[in-house]
Amino acid sequence: MISLPQGRTRLGAAMVALALSGGAAAASSTGASAPRTTSIELANPLVGTAPLDRPAWIGNAPPPGEPLYTGMTTPGASLPESATEAAPVNINTDLGFATGVPVAYDYRRPTMFGFTGGGSTYGARGAPMVMPVVGDWTVPPDYLGSSYDKATEKASPGYYAVDLATFRVRAELTATQWTSLMRFTFPESRRSHVIVNLRRDGGQVEVVDDHTVRGVATAGGRDRDADGPFFVTEFSRPFAAFGTFHADVTHVGEGLGREDVQAGRRQVAGDYAGAYVTFDTRAGDQVTVRIAHGHSAAEAEQRLHAQDSDADFDRVRAKARAIWAALFDRVQVTGGTPKQRMLFYSTLYHAFASPRMIARKGEHYVDAQGHDNVADYDHYGPVPFWDTGRNQIALLMLLQPKVIQDIMRSELDRARERGYMNTSFHGDHAVLLYDGAWRRGIDFDYAAAYAYLRKNATDPKGPRGDLAEYDRQGWIADIVPEGSPSPPYAGGKAGVATTLEYAWDDHALADVARRLGKADDAAMFERRAANYRHVFDPSVGFFRGRTADGRWISPFDPGEPYYNFMMKEASGWSTLWLVPHDVQGLIDLLGGRDAFNARLDAFFTTPYTAKGICRDCTGLIGQYVQGNQPDQQAAYLYAWSGQPWKTQALTRRILADLYGSDATGYGYPGMDDQGSTSSWYVLSAMGFYPVDPSTPDYILGSPIFDRVRLTLGNGKVLDIVARDNTEQNVYIQSATLNGKPWNKPWFSHDDIADGATLVLTMGPRPNPRWGSDPQSAPPSMSATPRGPTRSEP
Repeated sequence: MISLPQGRTRLGAAMVALALSGGAAAASSTGASAPRTTSIELANPLVGTAPLDRPAWIGNAPPPGEPLYTGMTTPGASLPESATEAAPVNINTDLGFATGVPVAYDYRRPTMFGFTGGGSTYGARGAPMVMPVVGDWTVPPDYLGSSYDKATEKASPGYYAVDLATFRVRAELTATQWTSLMRFTFPESRRSHVIVNLRRDGGQVEVVDDHTVRGVATAGGRDRDADGPFFVTEFSRPFAAFGTFHADVTHVGEGLGREDVQAGRRQVAGDYAGAYVTFDTRAGDQVTVRIAHGHSAAEAEQRLHAQDSDADFDRVRAKARAIWAALFDRVQVTGGTPKQRMLFYSTLYHAFASPRMIARKGEHYVDAQGHDNVADYDHYGPVPFWDTGRNQIALLMLLQPKVIQDIMRSELDRARERGYMNTSFHGDHAVLLYDGAWRRGIDFDYAAAYAYLRKNATDPKGPRGDLAEYDRQGWIADIVPEGSPSPPYAGGKAGVATTLEYAWDDHALADVARRLGKADDAAMFERRAANYRHVFDPSVGFFRGRTADGRWISPFDPGEPYYNFMMKEASGWSTLWLVPHDVQGLIDLLGGRDAFNARLDAFFTTPYTAKGICRDCTGLIGQYVQGNQPDQQAAYLYAWSGQPWKTQALTRRILADLYGSDATGYGYPGMDDQGSTSSWYVLSAMGFYPVDPSTPDYILGSPIFDRVRLTLGNGKVLDIVARDNTEQNVYIQSATLNGKPWNKPWFSHDDIADGATLVLTMGPRPNPRWGSDPQSAPPSMSATPRGPTRSEP
């Protein structure tokens, strides 16, 4: 046995026409009646696995030789914030990532290479790969894939199924919190195999007995694979024969590599290490495979036999369905079209893709130092703050405040282990979570969290890149590269975007400090929150990069996207709106309400003519990019500038045109980024959005449903009623909150925390009088304080 290692302007008719144009993808009247279908039956995890397909919405993506971005979601089986997922793999990512992202599934791909039961974020790193094969098989990475008929592919929350036509095998997937279950229905054959293998980096695999295979992957850190690199695979019936294999891919000039396959051998190590097991089957015989992972072999075994790790496939599927149904039933919608309801519950499903659970209370887990611990609360993996920190965390605060508490404890404990708070990709947005939760009344030890949030923001050796420069001069310079800095060039400091995001973080940090009675800190961070002004060039009216000597970078084209030069995965147009904490200050920089509205109108109407190819810059309306995070709040900014009706029209257009408008009905703009783009749809479809989730404020849009009943985490109900709501009636004419007139295009969490009824009367034409008064604008750093948190009509 092997040893496994451990100001109000006149309504512009052209703008209204723009916002309502291109809505062909929207279905008929939202008031149409439809047969009652449960929310769980409406959700389709295949949503998000295809790209948009209309040229006007795609821009100049993708680069030659690459496929257009899908939402990069997975249709596999999982539970909310699951530790693991049973997922299909139809991209042979062992040969490379065609999109640059390790995603395992694309609806357009015609060949299935296998299934994974791991917990990696995008699936392509999940291990082991499992594939049922009848007859001949090949050693990876030369996977012998199977064609499959799309008509047989079925996906619902907690379940996935497909017929593998080449092998005449039906494959079904489901999952518990810690185990993946795969059920394969075979034809008659004496050569019915299941291939189990690690990925390119390999590891060790062992056939333990006549129904168990286990192993450990060489690669796989705690942050990448929340469920651990060790695995154990248990088969529901004994296999008749077995063997092990690996492929040596280190020798140049020998094709895909040299193969080593031995029948009867129990142990193997190396690249693509794996085992094949063989069954003698009659037509209809089923083999169920259960897979569990862990940070040790013992932990994997323990999870395989945990209390909820049932071996009965149908029972597990029913339990998964019930868990999702209970969650979905907390958000009940009526009205809308069948397609809108399908998209709503499908995006709600994907909104719970992250963060992944590490250990439930009472279970063992391994910390960053490799120490074994017993969880005294539900532990979660790192939050992808740059992505989901903008919207999904606010959705979780509404629906799952207890989960938010555990997420905050997880991040705080991770900070204690590592010395700094998790930052995730870009910016320093953990503070948005803590400040937003506090301001929504979620109990926590915020003083303990503040110590690490402050350390992030003040220690030049910490995770805030270029912090000393930011602190010294109030902005971060950029280095001008030789040649074109447009994509695919990806170098640089993203000085403009980093300055803006740090300023946003500092504003939230100032609020936390103020609440803790730390007046000096609050004043310091509030001063830094205005640093965004240092990278605004009034001569061009955009945020613009500066060199180390303070000069503006030239030439400057605000329509050109950059990955890290000045901007972060965005153009100057998109980055212009990245001041969510001080929209009024941005209005002032741009010359007041009229000038701001004119610039925002131009943003949504100026054609996208970039030369550089930004892969996830799809889902276009003018310069607006729904497919990436930097400007996803832009349509809501009219609430500050006195023209909220434009927000109402634009959000309806985005919902109709940029989700599911392709031939498959599953298309997404850009990529979902672990639930971010999905959360935008969920929140906007309900009729509101948290432009700055560190505040308790929600900006009103235009709900696509006649009624939304949202059961909050405390059991109270937010009831949103849209009267006279149709495809044409997108504009709010008037509103009441709890029976009283409501004239503001926003509401605070305190307004709904004890339950509330918001009634919106809709119409086909804008009402420029509703919500447009300057005193009706949402709070902003530069605006005069409005007193208590609870807003008044």
